Amino acid sequence: MEATMAELLVCERFHPRHDPRWLLELPPSPLCLACAIETLQDGGASLVRKKHVLSCLRDVLIRHATLVMPLLAQDERVCAHFIATLFEILQTVEDGSVLDLLIEVLVLLVVGLKLERYLHYLLDECQKELCKVAATRSSLPMFILLGKLADSIPIFADVWVVEHSNMMEHLAAGLMYPNESIKAAVCYLYGKLYSVPSAAERLFVHFTERLCGLFLTTLKNSQTKELQVNCMGLLKQLLKYDKFVSFIMSNSGKGADSASPELFERESPLPLMIKKLLLSRDEVLQVASAQCMAAVLVHSPATYAPAFINADIPEFLFECLFCMSEILTWSIYCCLLLLTEEQLFFSKCHTVYGIEPILRSLKEILHLNNVELQKQGLLLFTEILKWQPAEIKLFTNTSVFKNAVSVLLEALNCPILEVAAEAVKAVAAILRKDHVTIPPVLYRELQKLVEGVLKRCSDLPLPILNRRLMGQPGSRHQNKTVSQQGQFLQSALESFRNACRLAVESQNDPVAQENSFTAPNSENEDTLKSFSEFLLRISDSLCIPIVMKYSEKAVHPALMEVLISTLNILFSVMPDSSKRFSMKLASSSFIQLNLELKAKFCTAQSNPGLNHACSSFLHSICLNLHSSSKKPEDSSQEVHDLSELLQKSLPQLNFGIQESLSLLSETPESFCLDETLRSHQYSLLLLFYFAFSQGDKFVPETELFSAMRSFLLSIQDQGDCPPPYVFKAVLYLLAICQDKTEALDLASLSAIRRILDSISDLSLVYVHHPLLLNFFLRYPEFMGRFGHRILHLWLSCEDYSHTESEDTDKRLSAGFSDSLNNFNSLLCMLKGNLSALLVLLDLVCVGTSEVAHKVLITLKAFLKIDENVHVCDLLRSQFLQILQNLLVENNSSVLQVNQAQPLLLNLLFLVQLRHATERELDSTDFRLLHLVSNLSGKCSPTDHEILHPSLNYLYWSLQQTTPASQKTVVAMLFSNTPLLELLEKIIHLTWLPTCSSEPALPSSSEALLCSAWLLISSLLTQQHIYNTEVDHVICLDVDQVFSALAFKRKKPTLFFVSILQFLRAFFRQNLCSSFVKFAVRSTDEHGNELPQSEGDASLCPVAMRHVVSLVIRLQNLLLQKDLLLSQTVIGCLEVLLEYMYSRNPITASHIVSQPWNKFLLISLLDSVDNSFLHPEILRLVALFIRYQNTRIISPIEIGRILEEAASTKLPELSDVTISALRSFLVQLQRGKCQVDSTQAASVQTLLESLPSTSRSQPTFPGMICLGGVAVSLSHIRD
Repeated sequence: MEATMAELLVCERFHPRHDPRWLLELPPSPLCLACAIETLQDGGASLVRKKHVLSCLRDVLIRHATLVMPLLAQDERVCAHFIATLFEILQTVEDGSVLDLLIEVLVLLVVGLKLERYLHYLLDECQKELCKVAATRSSLPMFILLGKLADSIPIFADVWVVEHSNMMEHLAAGLMYPNESIKAAVCYLYGKLYSVPSAAERLFVHFTERLCGLFLTTLKNSQTKELQVNCMGLLKQLLKYDKFVSFIMSNSGKGADSASPELFERESPLPLMIKKLLLSRDEVLQVASAQCMAAVLVHSPATYAPAFINADIPEFLFECLFCMSEILTWSIYCCLLLLTEEQLFFSKCHTVYGIEPILRSLKEILHLNNVELQKQGLLLFTEILKWQPAEIKLFTNTSVFKNAVSVLLEALNCPILEVAAEAVKAVAAILRKDHVTIPPVLYRELQKLVEGVLKRCSDLPLPILNRRLMGQPGSRHQNKTVSQQGQFLQSALESFRNACRLAVESQNDPVAQENSFTAPNSENEDTLKSFSEFLLRISDSLCIPIVMKYSEKAVHPALMEVLISTLNILFSVMPDSSKRFSMKLASSSFIQLNLELKAKFCTAQSNPGLNHACSSFLHSICLNLHSSSKKPEDSSQEVHDLSELLQKSLPQLNFGIQESLSLLSETPESFCLDETLRSHQYSLLLLFYFAFSQGDKFVPETELFSAMRSFLLSIQDQGDCPPPYVFKAVLYLLAICQDKTEALDLASLSAIRRILDSISDLSLVYVHHPLLLNFFLRYPEFMGRFGHRILHLWLSCEDYSHTESEDTDKRLSAGFSDSLNNFNSLLCMLKGNLSALLVLLDLVCVGTSEVAHKVLITLKAFLKIDENVHVCDLLRSQFLQILQNLLVENNSSVLQVNQAQPLLLNLLFLVQLRHATERELDSTDFRLLHLVSNLSGKCSPTDHEILHPSLNYLYWSLQQTTPASQKTVVAMLFSNTPLLELLEKIIHLTWLPTCSSEPALPSSSEALLCSAWLLISSLLTQQHIYNTEVDHVICLDVDQVFSALAFKRKKPTLFFVSILQFLRAFFRQNLCSSFVKFAVRSTDEHGNELPQSEGDASLCPVAMRHVVSLVIRLQNLLLQKDLLLSQTVIGCLEVLLEYMYSRNPITASHIVSQPWNKFLLISLLDSVDNSFLHPEILRLVALFIRYQNTRIISPIEIGRILEEAASTKLPELSDVTISALRSFLVQLQRGKCQVDSTQAASVQTLLESLPSTSRSQPTFPGMICLGGVAVSLSHIRD
């Protein structure tokens, strides 16, 4: 078989006469070109043989063109003969495969030889054949050859139209022949001719006169795919040129005039033909038709789109989106994008019909790897969202909107930044009111979108700018990446801005307020309020931090412009929160940021958009901060003036910090009114003030203070008087900077004083801040003239509702740290400032009741920290005057209690409490004592607030003074009968019947009772000492007094201590006093006569049952193991047994020898680790030894006490323990208990070794406050 094939390539019959040069030694077998030509000419050669030769020639021309073409070019005669031979065969052969080979070899020869004459030869021969062909059917090979030549030779079209244009008629005739193969070949050739612009220009007339109608008819009636594809190919070539498009579409609709369907039906069917092809199931035809439509629209969408829209082609485009072909989807996207430029596309609701197919298509392509297709689809969606008319709802139901949100979220999460960037733009477009008000408004879905955009931004890597790499090849890619990130962030910010704008626009729309489908009585989170709160929250947590972090590397004016304008809109998102939001922004240095942006990017009229955004932001934040500090009574005119000043000046304030300070120091020329300079200075002062007031001290304080001083001198020289809201800023800034600079000079002080004198209401320039108060208190020039008004303003603004609490930690944890800090700051200012103290005291008399109350609270706290005795003397004299005024105002027998009186009396007591030792009372003290006692006498027992400090003060006057003064005090008090009657009424409140589950009295009442019992016990003692005359006798029911000692856990310890102190004093006087009398009942509560015991007569006025009940109650109280209570109980027990022993020794011994006393001692020992060396234990043991022998205390226990005392370092014991131990040892030495000689010696040794109790000063004060009750320790321990 190989030999046969070789014979075909080298024919033995022809080869001997051929020149050897035509023999090509090529693998796998040699080829003689001359033999091949003669074989093709040989009429006797079979078609198969000729086909093989043609195939071999094609292969040689393709593979070995560099050998063959130079060989053929050596002899043009052979070349011409070769081409002519092939062309002759072309006319006679009907086999399609042979024709294809012939055409291919011919084309290869003509192209390879690169000689134009061979092309002319073929064109001439084709023309001859086309002219003499009887039937057009045989012209198919010619048209195919011409098409292939046109496809392979670039100059073919120009040669054709210039030198062979008469052949065009043959082409037109071919389109009329009823053979679609010929038509397809002709369309292919036409397509190649019109693909060359120069040829297309020459052939335009042919097209208009002959081709257009034939072509459109051919396209309309085409049946085979080959013809349809070639027609679409020709159409694509024609549609490249504007005038061809215009001519074709002039028969298919005339722009906007074709909106009438009736007109459209009379015109050329190009849109209908495209619709027909779109309806076909053939993807190639659908792609071609979409591309042709796009080719028409790209010339002028406004002109040509209506024809396609009126033909309803958009609907068919949307239907084609259900395919899975990427190229078809791309083509449709391109068509639809061009249609979006025509309003008719939207007004005919095509987008409403197609939104679901678009969303479904986007969902599919997002799973592909075709980035450009994804970008194109998202761009189409964005354009539809952007240009959809507001009156036509794009989303007709919530499910479609949710699908859109789902698609956008998926696109946002795409790892390709370019795709996500297109998604962000779509999000910005969908955040439009007419898109989201379906209803209901799906605010939760909008939150997902906004959060998705910002979280995608947070995933962006920070830009890395390395200047050393600038200009290198790798830096271009890096710069492109940084640019893409910046554009993405800017688009994301625009989306967030649109969301904020949407929230603001929805505030006046009832439909957008909340979900109307919410069930009754149920809380719905899908509301405008929740969405607005979300926007504020996410701006703080994501939006602002992302932009600021990105801008740390490089600041982009366009990006910052969007951020600042967004923040400006956020002020209106939730008007109720705008003040708080402004404070947070100001405290986060956003005033400084805006000023820096203006100084850096907005000078010389550059970046006007950024300048406008920054100026608007500063204007809004200043007004919000002003309104947050504005009082309700402030006029709206001030707000208007402030707004107008800022609006006029802010756009021109594009200065840096140093330039701003220099501007502030400038003085306008005296001969001209430079209002602009003053306006700029005022605006700068306001900006500095609002920034400083929120803690952003971005201007050096010393430099600012210097500039402010220059400003003061300037306005003093010019005689200017700034508006109050500006001068308020001046005062505040001076006060803030004062601590770090030197004091103001007299000229500056004069300027300030002149302006303050011109302001009738200082509240207009007052800012509630400790440093401003300190500024006024610091300078005598201000203190004397404005001190009263400033302190009045300060106290009026302060919240003292929690300042009276004793627990500072609780106040801090409860969130009152600011008020507490202000309070402490005021106390520090008052130290050493007697002028301020005098002003405060004046405010008690001349100020409002609220201010007077706050002054007294302040002085009360001040007295606890200040140790200056001169201050106390000053306060006492002032208190005397105030109390006199109070008594003058309350000249009736019944006192009208106000808020200031209790505080004033508390202060008076605190002043007295500052004296730790006894002192002689002076005339002021006695006058105060007289006033307080008279004031108290006018009170009722329910006036706890005023009686409590009064009784404390009277008690102190009795206990903490010298005997000479004490006698006078006692006489004054006993001469005040209303006071004594009041005391009796108060202590009768002790046994008021109450429910067992509730405390007997409020805590204030219990404190008052304690004070009353302590005062009566002290009066009882002093009256006995000085034998003072008594005008009123207090009568008490002994059963009620003893019953009050029944232990109740809800009673404070001091309650029992105060009653026991009274009983102790009364028993010391043997229950016989001209001041107090015990009344004893003879019958019980049912009227039955109480039985009398044998010892009742000796114990009169008490009975045996009273003694037993009292002892039991004392033992119960002793078991509570409270130190103060134990001391008082044992003291009371001592005087009780002494009283009983003096009246009936047997009864006293009987009480002491009861077994329960042994159990009592054991219980007490258990609580002190079985140690006897405790003062209460020793006093109790000494008491038992004194009134009985060894029934309770055994010799073993006595020996143990002596051993423990002998082994203890006696000097280390407390005075109280030493006194108790000495009393115990004395009882043993007196023989109250039998001891052996060893123990007696030990007793003597211990007595001699005991140190004196007066060896050291007591570490405790004479008077203390327990639960607000004044208690004299010397009185309790006596």
